[in-house]
Amino acid sequence: MFESKSGIFFIAGIGFFLLAFLGNGAVPMIMYKDRHEQTAEEVVNKRVLNQFRDLAERYPEQFQAAFGEVSVEKCAEALRLGRQIYVGEGCWHCHSQFVRPVSNESRRFGPVAKTEEYDNELQRPVLFGTRRVGPDLSREGGRRGNDWHAVHFYNSRSVSTGSPMPAYPWFFNGSPDKPNRRGLALMTYVQWLGSWLPEYPYYEELAEVRGE
Repeated sequence: MFESKSGIFFIAGIGFFLLAFLGNGAVPMIMYKDRHEQTAEEVVNKRVLNQFRDLAERYPEQFQAAFGEVSVEKCAEALRLGRQIYVGEGCWHCHSQFVRPVSNESRRFGPVAKTEEYDNELQRPVLFGTRRVGPDLSREGGRRGNDWHAVHFYNSRSVSTGSPMPAYPWFFNGSPDKPNRRGLALMTYVQWLGSWLPEYPYYEELAEVRGE
C-alpha cells in the first residue's frame, strides 16, 4: 500500500495535517499559555463608555429600565449580552470579525487584525465568519452614531437600500427610538468593536461635543 500512489498521498495527507495542527494549534497554545485573558470589565474603555452614556442620554426611559445607570460594570454586562445576541442571531454568518492580510482588506475594513486584540472573553471564540455578505465589523465601532444603528437594526433597508440583512424589530418596543435591553446591548457591543484602536473615529467628535 505504501508504495502505491494512494499510499503516498495518504501518508502525505497525515503529514500535512500534523504540520497544520502543530503550526496553527499546538505552537500558539504553547506561546500564549501564560497570557492573561481580559474580562469584559477590563476591556471597557473610555470610548465605549462614552457610547454607553450616549445611549443612556438618547433613550433615557429604555436605558433606565434595561441597565439603570452608566458604569463600567453595567457596560460590561451590556457587552456580554450584546455578544450573546450577536452570536445567537447568527450575525457572524455574514459579518466576520477578523481583518485578513490579503486582498487589500485593510483598505476596506481597517488595520489587519492582531493577536492581542483577541485576548479577552468577548473574543472567545473568535468570529472569523463563514461568508462576506456584509462588511467585516472588527472596526465598526464609532463609525456611525447610535441612532443610525438603531434604525439599521430595526429595518436595514431604510438606511442601506437593497441590503439583504433582515429586520430585527424584536430588539425594540415598537419603534427604532425605543430599543429594549437586547437592542441597547447589541448597539453597545457593536460600538465596542475596534474601540481599542487609535483610529476609532467617532470618539473624538463625541468628546468634543461633551467638552472633554
